[in-house]
Amino acid sequence: MTSQFDRPVTLSGSTTRVRTAHGNLYVTVNYQDGKPVEVFAALGKAGGCDFAAMEAITRLVSISLQQGIPIEEIVKQLRSITCHPYMVGSEQENTSPVDAISRVLESSSKPKT
Repeated sequence: MTSQFDRPVTLSGSTTRVRTAHGNLYVTVNYQDGKPVEVFAALGKAGGCDFAAMEAITRLVSISLQQGIPIEEIVKQLRSITCHPYMVGSEQENTSPVDAISRVLESSSKPKT
């Protein structure tokens, strides 16, 4: 399978800090031609289990975006995966770091006003 994504040297993006029960999660979404194409997330310390899990998840999300999987489908699959509910019932409800990634992805795909 050949990738549809020929990554340029420089991409623009934004990083969002999300509070979770595991600590602060930093999610970076990079764009090409106005569409999200690459995602990174950092949680915990490099070499730790949380950091490794986020790296694996965001690599798979990035490949999915680059292969044309609709972001809505990725969000649907990640949404509501739970571990330690945090702020349940509030606008900033995140049921896990994975759920937080889905929420950042969802907001990144909406037109900016």
